[in-house]
Amino acid sequence: MVAASVVPAIRRARHVVVMTGAGTSAESGVPTFREAQTGLWSQYDPLQLATPEAFEENAALVWDWYVWRRNKVLAAEPNAGHLALAELESLVPRLTLITQNVDGLHQRAGSPHVIELHGSLLRARCFERGHLAATWPACVPQNPPRCDVCGGRMRPDVVWFHESLPTAALQEAEQAVLAADLFFSIGTSSVVYPAAGLGMLASERGATVIEINPSATPLTPHADHVLHEPSGRVLPDIIACLRDPPGSAESRR
Repeated sequence: MVAASVVPAIRRARHVVVMTGAGTSAESGVPTFREAQTGLWSQYDPLQLATPEAFEENAALVWDWYVWRRNKVLAAEPNAGHLALAELESLVPRLTLITQNVDGLHQRAGSPHVIELHGSLLRARCFERGHLAATWPACVPQNPPRCDVCGGRMRPDVVWFHESLPTAALQEAEQAVLAADLFFSIGTSSVVYPAAGLGMLASERGATVIEINPSATPLTPHADHVLHEPSGRVLPDIIACLRDPPGSAESRR
């Protein structure tokens, strides 16, 4: 069993950091940003849908795009990979889960604390002053809806092109990587910075790096273990091995 090759390193680890990307959610049928540009949305350049400038120019169009994407996400379910990562937290001394995804599927799978580097499609905040909405705005005559606090236009709480990652989330992620002795890179292309730099930081700090991705990435040459398989297939196998006592016949497969 290929998954068994990484089990000894996981068992030795005191602090496991996991970073997930779009590939993790693709197995739940969640399209990537560009894959979602089908039908009506295929006529638009991404910069017309996901930048502060686009929102200033046509807030209604941008809001409608994200409502459509949010509905796609709400129709999806956590897959076996999400569920395995939620269980992994109970099998290691400490786990920090970082994601580039904006779909909330890790939380729905049972992961209690997730560092969201790119925000969440399930939240909305004020474009003018940043007030976070208590709930996603219901259907209202205004498009986009208005902030209950200041009356400003609401926007999805995601990171757009031309915007920086949330400072607190990025700092928390970096601190976790600095303290980790094992780093998982799962379903991410490792090309979008600054998130892509976390895997390299882990490697440079001497952590064991495990990459799970069907395709090679820039991180692959620096990984200690590379599993070219979908996360929904290999992560449950890893969990099954971890459940078995060390030295058992199953754990040696």
